[in-house]
Amino acid sequence: MKIKEITNYLESLAPLTSQANFDNCGLLVGDSQMEITSAISCLDCTEAIVEEAIQKGSNFIISHHPLIFKGLKKINGKNYIERTLVKAIKNEIAIYAIHTNLDHYRFGVNYEIGKRLGLENLQVLDPMESVLCKLIIYVPVSHTEILKARLFEAGAGAIGDYSECSFETQGRGTFKPNENASPFEGKPNIQSLVDEQKVEILVSTHNLSKVIETMKEVHPYEEVAYDIVSIQNKNHFEGSGMFGMLKTPISEIDLLRKIKEDFKCGIIRHTKLLNKPIQKIAFCGGSGSFLLNKAKQVNADIFITGDYKYHDFFDAENQIVIADIGHFESEQFTINLIADKLTKKFPTFVVHLTEVNTNPINYF
Repeated sequence: MKIKEITNYLESLAPLTSQANFDNCGLLVGDSQMEITSAISCLDCTEAIVEEAIQKGSNFIISHHPLIFKGLKKINGKNYIERTLVKAIKNEIAIYAIHTNLDHYRFGVNYEIGKRLGLENLQVLDPMESVLCKLIIYVPVSHTEILKARLFEAGAGAIGDYSECSFETQGRGTFKPNENASPFEGKPNIQSLVDEQKVEILVSTHNLSKVIETMKEVHPYEEVAYDIVSIQNKNHFEGSGMFGMLKTPISEIDLLRKIKEDFKCGIIRHTKLLNKPIQKIAFCGGSGSFLLNKAKQVNADIFITGDYKYHDFFDAENQIVIADIGHFESEQFTINLIADKLTKKFPTFVVHLTEVNTNPINYF
């Protein structure tokens, strides 16, 4: 199996265009045409992870956090990033990162956390804007169904949990080919009148180029008439953080105990407890303090994340409980998520869960 088969699938779920501006997702080391034996799924790529890959005979590392965040001017082994790169390249091991694009994926990092918290009715906490557009196409009635079917296959027409969505209106189109044209129907220098369908279909901006390419391939006209309209609607199935409901309310202490045990937390830093039951929980894997106001807006009882700064705890203002369970702790099950997705898609391909704990923080 080649690397591109794995990465194409992962990017069909979590497109690279969905990553945050500061991020560096994708294939960081290696050739997409490279044949791979097996993969290691990990949270961080370090020298120890590369060594683990060598020992297990794997030549592909899939890491949540990118090894390279900033530009490198030299690679001479002066820090762990450079040493890890040198070791990987020497041993012909490819490295791939799937970070904030997996965070933004509806069934990604945060969905995994929500499942482990036992939450129902999971929803995106901060849906993304300007990631949807409407494609409007004018097509002969005879080719409408064929075109729609191919566009659906290309990923167009998805609205939340519904697929193959479109809207049609019938009308009449006119055109006059000149002497250089090769029209699907009609004659040069004579105006034609054709029964056409106006097809409107929703497309993710991440998938727009593929859909347009498919449209031009299938459409019978030499010159395709179409419009792309940007939509400001929020995409409630893509974005940062999530929130959901516990089936039965639980006390603050009992919830903190459950989190500490299930997420193997060395410590949980939290704001003042409000002595009221917890049922609606908002959360974000990794560093999510920027989502506190969103958690308040959905009336969450508690907001769970990592990397909270001292002064930011004051922003709870006795309206919500903030619980910092740790960056690593909140995202540790991402390796299971990646492995599960790949194993279901490629049953014969081996994905190892790393046995190396890369958490740089220890608790005394």
